Amino acid sequence: MAKFQQIANYQYSSEAYLFKGKLESEGIEVFLQNENTINTDPLLSNAVGGVKLFVKSEDIINAKQILAAIPEYSLDDNGNLLTCPNCKSQKIEMVTSIKDVKSLFAFIYGLLTLSMPLFTKHKHKCQDCNFEF
Repeated sequence: MAKFQQIANYQYSSEAYLFKGKLESEGIEVFLQNENTINTDPLLSNAVGGVKLFVKSEDIINAKQILAAIPEYSLDDNGNLLTCPNCKSQKIEMVTSIKDVKSLFAFIYGLLTLSMPLFTKHKHKCQDCNFEF
């Protein structure tokens, strides 16, 4: 019987599904824990420790190498890391902001109707200098 070991942890199941798909496309068997709980109520993610990604013990090294090859930061349309126009760092993440009235009302509407926000602004933010663009 194969033994599975945890190699990663994600706050949301959508993140876990992306990495699960990548590993499965490389022939590695993957098991997710807590995905149904978090799909039912995403606010429970911190309470249950997120979605845990497990692989067979014999696949750990290969799986970690595959996950390490996936860029951690935002890419442009050509697959290159984005560069901060302020400090030239490449530690850029996409963030969602609620800084204007339209975004605020969409957020409140989403909370009241228990639906996804209809309008959010996506920006990029540098982790080194906190510059948003």
